[in-house]
Amino acid sequence: MELREFAERIVFGTSLAEKLADPGPLTDTRPGPALASPTEPGRPEHLRFKARQGSGEDSGFPGMRGLDTDVGRGRVLHFFANHELLAVELMALALLRFPDAPPAFRMGLLHTLRDEQRHTQDYLRRMQACGVTFGELPVSGHLWRLLAPMASPLDYVSGLPLTFEQANLDHSLAFGRAFAEAGDGETAALLRSIHRDEIAHVAHGLKWFRRWKDPGLADWEAFRTHLQFPLSPSRAKGPSVDEASRRAAGLDDAFIRQLRVHGQSRGRAPAVHWFNPFAEHAVAGHGMESLPAVRRDLARDLDTLPVGLVRQDDVVLVHEEPSLEFRESLRAAGLPVPEFDVLVGGRIRPGSNLLARAIGELRPWAWGPDAMECLGALSGRLPSGAHRPPACMTPERAATFSKPWSAAFLRRWLAATPDADWLCTADEVGAVVHSMAEARDVIASIRGRGHHRIVAKAALDLAGAGQLRLWEDEVLPAQWRWMESQVEHPSGLVVEPWLERLVDFSVQIDVSACEGGQGRTEIVGYAGMEADLRGQFVSNWAEPAFHRRPPAAVERRFTGIPDISRRLRGHFTELIQALGQALREAGHHGPAGIDAFVYRDAAGRARLKPVVEVNPRHTFGRLTLSLMRHAAQGTRGVLRVVGRRDLRASGEPTFAALAARLRRAKPLVRTNGPAPRIEEGWLCLNDPAKAQSFLATFEVSPAHGGLGRDTTSLRIEPPPTPPES
Repeated sequence: MELREFAERIVFGTSLAEKLADPGPLTDTRPGPALASPTEPGRPEHLRFKARQGSGEDSGFPGMRGLDTDVGRGRVLHFFANHELLAVELMALALLRFPDAPPAFRMGLLHTLRDEQRHTQDYLRRMQACGVTFGELPVSGHLWRLLAPMASPLDYVSGLPLTFEQANLDHSLAFGRAFAEAGDGETAALLRSIHRDEIAHVAHGLKWFRRWKDPGLADWEAFRTHLQFPLSPSRAKGPSVDEASRRAAGLDDAFIRQLRVHGQSRGRAPAVHWFNPFAEHAVAGHGMESLPAVRRDLARDLDTLPVGLVRQDDVVLVHEEPSLEFRESLRAAGLPVPEFDVLVGGRIRPGSNLLARAIGELRPWAWGPDAMECLGALSGRLPSGAHRPPACMTPERAATFSKPWSAAFLRRWLAATPDADWLCTADEVGAVVHSMAEARDVIASIRGRGHHRIVAKAALDLAGAGQLRLWEDEVLPAQWRWMESQVEHPSGLVVEPWLERLVDFSVQIDVSACEGGQGRTEIVGYAGMEADLRGQFVSNWAEPAFHRRPPAAVERRFTGIPDISRRLRGHFTELIQALGQALREAGHHGPAGIDAFVYRDAAGRARLKPVVEVNPRHTFGRLTLSLMRHAAQGTRGVLRVVGRRDLRASGEPTFAALAARLRRAKPLVRTNGPAPRIEEGWLCLNDPAKAQSFLATFEVSPAHGGLGRDTTSLRIEPPPTPPES
């Protein structure tokens, strides 16, 4: 029989007997013309493909559940048998699609095809022994739809041997162990035999892949760039990557390392994250190019920070793809390694696969005008019913970013709240001024009440920047000029007394969209915060229990007040409902953070200022709480952004050198068990090798009681000087 006739019987035959028959000796003297790919292969009616699933993924696969019963094992084997039959059909299709391929390739492909026929027959026998008949369950055609459009032999070897058969190196081992544990030694032995065959199949594909790929590219780059969505290297591995079998197939260590940390959704519509920390600048109507250089550096250096917020298979937009070593460090810490999609000029690049695939959610750091412009191109990829980005920045939404909005909310809240001697009064709330005359009057009034130190805050800024501290006996001319430049903002300027802060913290909330006239606001958790003497952000800290109650350091400041823990929780439960409703009415929903602090009043008593600023976006406090999901019980986590000044103080020449020193000082240690978590150690949240001005670090340590603003453990100091000899 001619090889072409044999391949045609497999692709177009409508019986299993035709597809699995051994034809005996074959010749390949008349390969014929190239065949166009049919929509589906011929099959008996009971093995026709089921209706296409919306996700495009195989569905109904039972996984390892139920392997302790005959029926459960039979269902898994049914799925495996269909996949092997699909491989037989696709290999036969490749013979028909590429008649001009080298004879040695075609003969090697024939040998592989015969292995797959045997695998299918073996699965059928084991399945029938379990009481399950082939075709009594729906069968998927997902693999055919993915690979049948192959346009070249390179497409074939990239798609089937190097993607799906490579993944089966992992799956055959994992399921072999699972069947053995379930007491089915015969199927376990079959899977071990199939595993050995798959090594040879991957090796055959790799040999020809290397012959046909761009010789200027390494194997990994050629493989990654040749696959077209929805194919991706993520499909070439199981939950655990077996290195030994890949080395046996000829893959090198560089390829295996990259494969381990490659992330891309294999079916779930991912959330797309983008770190845009200066949305307030865009809300103020300024172009992002007018940001000071140091802020542009921060946005670029820390663009990987959403790695602390992602789920498996999510996407993070970045300016430059992070290094392999950085992605390996995330994996070693147990964080999901997302797919990184590189922006061009701050926009989705024209060739990005995000423009052609389903997107589950868009999650910028903040929904400002910059995010609307950057992510608007993806809004059409969202499913029906999903929240879409705002079409424009309304004045109401813009106002929620401003400090006057926060001050006005706190003033209304205090007016509607019964007096409590542990809460601030209206005198400690910032006054919003719109003229220099008002500013002079407010400053005089505050000092008349005994507060000599005063702070003036610009309407739109963040992290303690844009503040003017009035501590001198007389306001200086330069200070008056600064206030005059700020008071012209439509939202005004906030002037308030400078208070003696004891503990800074934040409350992180989620504001749901209004559905049927109702909306919900939930507390995600509390995060401690350390600020410097100027009130600017230094670090956040948290413990796993912080999602339930404020930090113990907050409660301990209120000595002598009975049941303060319950009072604080009740106060914030009511406050966030009112705040959530106010944000919802302004058009915001999603994450938000409330900065708060405990301070000492003139009589020496501790009081709570429950709203210092409202941030209608993600915050470092929210990121800290998210990172604590990966930390063990009984630990604390500290998030800090290290700048150039800290780097100089450390005595290290680069951020990479500093990161290496921190990791040596406290290596990452994780718990044992099925869900290991970080017990101790350092983790960098952006790539130290590429950081120019900023490095974000997360340190996990054993918790020793409540934390205060003076107890964060990171202190950047030079390494000790060795003693003179």
